[in-house]
Amino acid sequence: MGTPAIVVSGLTVQFGSFRALDGLSLAVEYGQIHALIGPNGAGKTTLLDAISGITRSSGGSISLNGLTELTRCNEVDIALSGIRRKFQKPSVFEALSVRDNIALGIPSARQAGLVGQSAIDQRIEATLDVIGLAEQSARLAGELAHGQKQWLEIGIVLASDPKVLMLDEPVAGLTDEETERTGVLLRKLKHPARAIILVEHDMDFVEQVADRVTVLHEGKTLFEGSMKNARLDPGVIDVYLGR
Repeated sequence: MGTPAIVVSGLTVQFGSFRALDGLSLAVEYGQIHALIGPNGAGKTTLLDAISGITRSSGGSISLNGLTELTRCNEVDIALSGIRRKFQKPSVFEALSVRDNIALGIPSARQAGLVGQSAIDQRIEATLDVIGLAEQSARLAGELAHGQKQWLEIGIVLASDPKVLMLDEPVAGLTDEETERTGVLLRKLKHPARAIILVEHDMDFVEQVADRVTVLHEGKTLFEGSMKNARLDPGVIDVYLGR
């Protein structure tokens, strides 16, 4: 395998006396969906916050492509480096059309490497097609169903052509049909030049889409491997799956 997209080494994040991440280390590879699972308070969202620059670490490192030390970068620089995130609750511009929402996800033409309006339009159309909302492009985002809003927000971050795409509970509140469609979408998003980090509580969904799983507990790695093997691990059963 080549250089990992993200390498977290000895990462510690502390809030007062509470240590949310405790010397955590892991690597996220390009071309894979890497899921983070574990009980509430295990450190999953804190890790996403640290990677995206929202939360500052008190020790350790986070590198992108083995070159960029993200703990020394601000949120804007991290986003411009190619790391984008979809939060759990859909956050779309409801008064704008679906197409205009996607357009807002594209950085400046220079930063996106696009030349001319036609190239930008092609990026928008391709993104709409991938997320399955091409026929809804003229509708106001506020008129969409919950699942469609989830896909639209994925499209907004996808439009920037990210190197690392972080998804926080993308199937929360979805119907079984919407969950199945989201799984199809995530598998379509896999690309040799993109890494996907997934935080999710739906273990069946994780098993369907994830190439690798890291189980966090009290800010540390409890298990890493396949979801199938995680289900069989006594420690994982004890602190998470058995509950």
